[in-house]
Amino acid sequence: MEIYGLKRLRFRAARTKWRTPLIWVRHRGLVAEDVFLASYPRSGQYWLRFLLIESLTGGSGEFDTVDKLVPRVGAHGPVQATLPSGGRLIQTHEGYRKEYQKAIYLVRDLRDVVSSEYDHARANVRFYADYSFDRYMLASLRGEVQGYLPWNDHVLSWLDSPPNKRGDLLVVKFEDLRKDPETVLLQILHFLQVNPDPQVVRRAIANNTVDQMRVKEDRRQAIKNSGREQDRHVRSGSVGGWRTKLTAAQAELVQQYASDALKRLGYPLVGEETSNRCEESLRRV
Repeated sequence: MEIYGLKRLRFRAARTKWRTPLIWVRHRGLVAEDVFLASYPRSGQYWLRFLLIESLTGGSGEFDTVDKLVPRVGAHGPVQATLPSGGRLIQTHEGYRKEYQKAIYLVRDLRDVVSSEYDHARANVRFYADYSFDRYMLASLRGEVQGYLPWNDHVLSWLDSPPNKRGDLLVVKFEDLRKDPETVLLQILHFLQVNPDPQVVRRAIANNTVDQMRVKEDRRQAIKNSGREQDRHVRSGSVGGWRTKLTAAQAELVQQYASDALKRLGYPLVGEETSNRCEESLRRV
């Protein structure tokens, strides 16, 4: 009961006029050497934070300690420098802000994001318990759910940001991280000016599979798991699951709101996948 109430209050606060001054307060105390791990919600940031914690420290990433090692923006004050630059690695879900001088931007196909977002919201915020998927998806596409920029604007704010133009932004696709975690994680560590130990990186990946993450979630102390599958924070981490979850009409609606960002990131649009498969078949003839 209490958990649901707190989450609902946080959700409501994020949509009020008080959000703007609260954002400013949360961004005090930053230094130029800090590096940000940015993402829209439900894009795999917990997984990447765990991978980075274990690659940087050799210790185990845990739900109860993750915010002490890679803190959320606003909770970064007491955290000591962990990077060779003398800065901290700080997590944020905000769109680009001028305070962000160097960042990793983790991005996931919006069609998978909104499916995961819907399941998570209905399980954790009673406000959404009776929402149909269509109703929730439309609200999400309009930026009326999370309190952040709509996904399309969120992505473009980072892709068009000064850090990206000067080479201080590393864009990481969740799908690439799932496909080849070692290569992508090594790329991220080099971006952070870390000389990684490949064995430590491989161990971090092995310790943070979906199954291992779910074990960690079960032993966290801050919020005990209810045991219900729909209440889990760690889900399947699927890639392309939207193809079996979204109807053609729903996929087309997503494109109406987010085709610009989907195209720039190289995600295929409805209709293009069929066309691409036909072209590939013709090349093999």
